[in-house]
Amino acid sequence: MRLDKFLKVSRLIKRRTVANEVSDMGRIIVNGNPAKAGKQLKEGDVIEIEYANRTVKVKVLKVPDGNVSVQESASLYEILEQ
Repeated sequence: MRLDKFLKVSRLIKRRTVANEVSDMGRIIVNGNPAKAGKQLKEGDVIEIEYANRTVKVKVLKVPDGNVSVQESASLYEILEQ
C-alpha cells in the first residue's frame, strides 16, 4: 500500500492530499530515509512524521487491503515515540 493511503487509512493524517503535501516537504521518513507519497509500505516499516511542534514515530504492524473502520485503524500501527 502507498504511504499516503496508509497514513489516511490509519488516521495518522486525516486526508490523503495532506499526506501528499507533507511527504513532498520531506517531513515523513520511512526506515531512516525521506519518503515520497508513492512509497510502498510493508509490515515492519518504521515511519517518522514531523508535525508542526512534535515528531511521531510508529511501526507498521499490518498493511490493509482497503479501507478499515475507525476501531481497526489503531491496530495497524504501534507508537514507538511521541
